[in-house]
Amino acid sequence: MIKKIRQQQQNVNDSCRDCGSVVDIGAVIDEHDTELVLVFKTETAQADAQNMIVKAQNRFDQVNVKVNQLGYEVELILAFSVTVEKMLFQLENGL
Repeated sequence: MIKKIRQQQQNVNDSCRDCGSVVDIGAVIDEHDTELVLVFKTETAQADAQNMIVKAQNRFDQVNVKVNQLGYEVELILAFSVTVEKMLFQLENGL
């Protein structure tokens, strides 16, 4: 992913020294990056994962959910319809 971003950033033209860097949003965001993987490692891992599922399903109509129990850890995979849904969810929930 980092290699792809670096390749795409070669097309970015930063001509304003006072304004800071300008980044082509397409160089940072991959339209196919719709899957969010969260791992919960606390005693409340199961409840925390369930809370995230409820938040995601209440916010977006079509979220596919997969939960993997990894010993004491819980891996939660949320698959959103589009990348922007994933990004919004991450921003809204401080992820």
